[in-house]
Amino acid sequence: MKCMILAAGYGKRMMPLTKETPKPLLKIGNETLLDRNIKHVLSNGFDEIIINVSHHGDKIKEHLIKNYKDHKLTLVEEPHPYGTGGALVNAKDYLGDETILIINADIFHDFDLSKLNKETECIHLVGIENPDHNKDGDFNIGPDGKVFCDDINKLTWSGISLLNTDILSKIDNNNFPFDSWSSIVLPQIKEEKVTGEIYSDIWLDVGTKDRLELANKIIRKED
Repeated sequence: MKCMILAAGYGKRMMPLTKETPKPLLKIGNETLLDRNIKHVLSNGFDEIIINVSHHGDKIKEHLIKNYKDHKLTLVEEPHPYGTGGALVNAKDYLGDETILIINADIFHDFDLSKLNKETECIHLVGIENPDHNKDGDFNIGPDGKVFCDDINKLTWSGISLLNTDILSKIDNNNFPFDSWSSIVLPQIKEEKVTGEIYSDIWLDVGTKDRLELANKIIRKED
């Protein structure tokens, strides 16, 4: 099964750390965010990985060639970051006609990817309890497993999801950049086609210097 790791953002909130280093190559403990997610994906049964790159993409490319030459990795280069939605549309020729795993390169987690259903008719989201930096949340999950949005949303999208790539063929938009939530996910939620589940263990969106330090503190405690 294929997985796409989104790794092309500017990492502006991480400056000056990302001035010379792309955010996916920042380290937690002794390994990079990107390495943690690649190894986690590979160890959970995904045998082909597509990675989009843009900001300092040459450094990510060099890192991958050096460390993963024996694995099936495909790089999709963007002249500038296309956004999470634009990245998927731009890479659709590499994604195939099947359900794929989509995961953000900058999340720190231990979610058991092997337990995910390998098929979805549309989109399947993994949600977490709203963190402090997103108290308003993104969505809810009903008793039937369907995702819906309301005035009060108890869950935040973890950056982990399953996507049926048929959806991408229906998106006629190359006005990059654009995000996946508003352009791809939300329209399907409104049509009641999106399912979800809750993950309640360790998870961090490592999007700021403070959260990078927090992730490193967690690693030091585990050691």
